[in-house]
Amino acid sequence: MAPHHFSYLTCSLRVGISTRYARNCICGVCADGVSRREKYKKRDASNPAGFRFVSTPDVDAAASTAPARAALAMFSKAKLVLFATLLAAFAPADALWPQPRTLEEGATALKLAGSFDITIDGKIHNAPTDLHQAVLQAKNYIKDDKLGRLVVGRGAVDAPAYAKAKSLSKLTLTLGGAAHPIATEAQKAPEARDEAYTLHVPDDGSGATLSANTTLGLYRGLTTFTQLFFFNAGTTYLLNAPVHIEDSPAYPYRGFMLDTSRNFFPVADIKRTLDAMSWVKINQFHWHVVDSQSFPLEVPGFPELAQKGAYDANSVYSAQDVSDIVSYAGARGIDVMLEVDTPGHTSVISKSHPEHVACAELTPWATYANEPPAGQLRLASDATTKFTADLLSAVAKLSPSTLFSTGGDELNTNCYLADEPTQAALNATGKTLEQALDTFTQASHKALIAEGKTPVVWEEMVLAHNVTLSNDTLVLVWISSDDVKAVAEKGFKLIHAASDFFYLDCGGGGWVGANPLGNSWCDPFKTWQKSFSFDPTANLTDTEAQLVLGGQHLLWTEQSGPQNLDPIVWPRAASSAELFWSGPGGNLSTALPRLHEVAYRMRQRGVQAISLQPEWCALRPGVCDLTA
Repeated sequence: MAPHHFSYLTCSLRVGISTRYARNCICGVCADGVSRREKYKKRDASNPAGFRFVSTPDVDAAASTAPARAALAMFSKAKLVLFATLLAAFAPADALWPQPRTLEEGATALKLAGSFDITIDGKIHNAPTDLHQAVLQAKNYIKDDKLGRLVVGRGAVDAPAYAKAKSLSKLTLTLGGAAHPIATEAQKAPEARDEAYTLHVPDDGSGATLSANTTLGLYRGLTTFTQLFFFNAGTTYLLNAPVHIEDSPAYPYRGFMLDTSRNFFPVADIKRTLDAMSWVKINQFHWHVVDSQSFPLEVPGFPELAQKGAYDANSVYSAQDVSDIVSYAGARGIDVMLEVDTPGHTSVISKSHPEHVACAELTPWATYANEPPAGQLRLASDATTKFTADLLSAVAKLSPSTLFSTGGDELNTNCYLADEPTQAALNATGKTLEQALDTFTQASHKALIAEGKTPVVWEEMVLAHNVTLSNDTLVLVWISSDDVKAVAEKGFKLIHAASDFFYLDCGGGGWVGANPLGNSWCDPFKTWQKSFSFDPTANLTDTEAQLVLGGQHLLWTEQSGPQNLDPIVWPRAASSAELFWSGPGGNLSTALPRLHEVAYRMRQRGVQAISLQPEWCALRPGVCDLTA
């Protein structure tokens, strides 16, 4: 029986309506808002062919007699037992997220032996430290998760199956290629990363195997393996052996962006976020580390920027902090791409270098910037161009990533029109503002390319300005998903970051003062269903589709801080993780129970992911669906 048929049946059991009726009415209300019972009473009155209202004992007049009450009690108890059994039977036996590209599974229970171990094949000589750490981490997750299966009773109904099940004693890791550190593999260019793996768990109690050509692939497979298991009454078990998975990502870039300028996030919060990212196979941390509001980054050779630009001395990432975060991310299969947005969004630099910033904190801010405070790096200034190139070069050295973002979004022409030094320089050189921007950007990118970086820019650099960019520049499409086609037509590789699908801050209300509506610019709230349903290649030709490297969720933090980081990001950001790993076209109805499992498992591991539904619904897959 298919899950959606099951939801109809359970509704009919609960309210005494035949399954045929229940198809259009869920949780007591039909699609047109009419009470389900009223709808079918009306149909009974006209007695249309094929429709019938099924009376239940609790509404039957005969229930007033003692024998009838006794019969009712027995019937109700039997009905509840049947209902719970059906719910357990149709709940997912696995909670894999993202869904593997190829998954074959059986229906045999298997429990972990008390001596269960994960071993690295002896043929892997000099296995890297981070692989050993990943093995230990996986064993700890399996031991400590203690996640009860999301069914009524939280897995108690599984006891008869696992009580007589065979025991799995080990998982053996084998490697088909060189044993490089996980971090080394993760920090390669996106298209050079090999994350494929094969996982086999037999149903006869013999050892499970995980194989890959890279340590990064082994790490991804370990993540999948830890999601196979549930816990009940002291036993860790799975219900779907044998399991055979052959898996690899649909897209090489699967990211999450965090803005740490508007509000500061301690290193511990970033590490916790990296942990959660790794659990759903997100492989790119886009760190929007500085912006107009604060400069919380200690840059070697430029100490004054953080000294005068951070909110306070405790709200600064030291070079050692960055190194620590990069190492922590790398060991979890995540690359760290730093971003220093230029020439806009740089007001804070005026605190230490006023000579380089036009219209610094000029008011009214809405005339000169998209948000306060106003301020942009000066164009047509040789000194500012050199300063910027040197700064970007210094920041680029902090991460081994092949990627570095120079931003380039939301430039405000009024800022430069109001800036006398910029106007004087333009007049002296005979350049236009666009030509000055081109010179500025080319100098910045030349410095980055010298550091071995591939430049990354926001879409305006391609669509709004006449800027010369190298052919390998990556473009973040953010203003609208409708802009993807225009970027692809120009031949640039692109990353989906559209505000109409992937901005996590949208719908949270306005943050600027004196706004009587209190709305946010990118309303409405972007649900997990919205991003999960995104089509990465919509309206693209086959050739243009090859330019799509992947995509990411983004959190701009005007209204976010350490206090609400987890619930605003998780589990919503997991939706794009599956979209860009498994490919588009996922089924929302079957995804929801698995995403519940993601959220519950995250909470078991210390990440406060928000609830998606009442727990009553989470324990009854399909029952709370709206069905046609």
